Amino acid sequence: MSCAQRQHLKYDRTTDALCGSHLLRELEFIIDSNGYRWASNMKKLLQETCSTISDRKSKRLTKAEAIHLQKRYRSILTRGEKEMPPPPERPSGKRGRLAQSDAQNLADRLRKHESAVLLFASRADVPFTNNRAERDIRMSKVKQKVSGCFRKQQYAEAYCRITSYLQTMERKGYNSLLAIQIALAGRATSV
Repeated sequence: MSCAQRQHLKYDRTTDALCGSHLLRELEFIIDSNGYRWASNMKKLLQETCSTISDRKSKRLTKAEAIHLQKRYRSILTRGEKEMPPPPERPSGKRGRLAQSDAQNLADRLRKHESAVLLFASRADVPFTNNRAERDIRMSKVKQKVSGCFRKQQYAEAYCRITSYLQTMERKGYNSLLAIQIALAGRATSV
């Protein structure tokens, strides 16, 4: 789980989804390192659901399909509990949380945040992955790390305005260089 996801889950009164791509990568790690069948089944379930939704015009499951998905999801996690070894017992006199395996931590998180994991299946406005949003902010974070900061507020605002324009033009199908030429020619509002 990324640091941003961990922080985000601490906020109250939010109905946000966990990124499916991140979950698939974690599941793949568990499959490769431990060979757990539950992780393979969960990965397959999430991929199938994503594929089903992307093929639909409504971009979501029906109520009955969502209930069936939830049952399958919980069943996989229940089988996973039986497949994984139990956590070690706490030594006497020791305090604090016991260390768990990566697989156990992931299973616990999938159980605890079930609604955030499956939100993409019931709401058309929630994408399976947040990769687009991460790509959008990645360059500003790199810029911040390389130069340390934006020296003045106006420079940060200008940087954000320029990158926002370029990202919007890219989504409309324009090449970045062409988008810059359009802006310099003063024709950006007509596009």
